[in-house]
Amino acid sequence: MAAVGLTSLEPPPSVRLGLSANWRQFALLVAVNAFVGGMVGLERSVLPLLAEQEFGIASKTLAVSFIATFGLAKALSNLYAGTLSERFTRRKVLIAGWLFGLPVPFVIIFAPSWGWIIAANALLGVNQGLAWSMTVNMKVDLVGRERRGL
Repeated sequence: MAAVGLTSLEPPPSVRLGLSANWRQFALLVAVNAFVGGMVGLERSVLPLLAEQEFGIASKTLAVSFIATFGLAKALSNLYAGTLSERFTRRKVLIAGWLFGLPVPFVIIFAPSWGWIIAANALLGVNQGLAWSMTVNMKVDLVGRERRGL
């Protein structure tokens, strides 16, 4: 029998896979995904109004520039999330993702200019790229290879 190494796709014999065996952890990861998605949804409805009312930005293109910043930061974070998780573990990458997301509401609340809103969205993009990717991968890990599509 081959030794189970760090690169093995099979879990150690003591690990139980499946939704019933891991429903608590799976539910926690679903809640994390809901919070990650909720943060983006909330921001998408509030920031265009903030651009116009607080910063006097009349251009719709400029007002939604935060979306492009978010998308670019998320794409780059998604690109490197897998490599980072192999080097540091999925849990550490998930935590790092949330650390990038923690200052976002405060930066938006106290932003003195629209540039700060753009910077907050770069942080939110990194948060999404790392946190969303890791929670989805961790949920797939919990159910195992045979139930991956579930």
